[in-house]
Amino acid sequence: MRDWLYVEDHVDALLLAATQGQLGRSYCVGGHGERTNKEVVEAICSELDDLLPAGASHSRLVTPVTDRPGHDRRYAIDPTRISTELGWQPRHNVEEGLAATVEW
Repeated sequence: MRDWLYVEDHVDALLLAATQGQLGRSYCVGGHGERTNKEVVEAICSELDDLLPAGASHSRLVTPVTDRPGHDRRYAIDPTRISTELGWQPRHNVEEGLAATVEW
């Protein structure tokens, strides 16, 4: 499980923190877009099916693999500080950002 964020939103957050954040303070950047890797891969395949129909779903190309030993199950981000102190919020939800990325 990871918090997925569109790259333009991430850049906006970094620029805001660099230009308006408090010197020496850390700001976690997250978009409240938690998805599993499998969910993201399935969404990518669905986007590709819409953009480039191939007669069969692109999901047929996915090969499951065994998790590596010690694999982290979740990467949690708490973006409260950047939201409350700097007023930052992502402009795109996960689905919009993923669709734009795949189309690009």
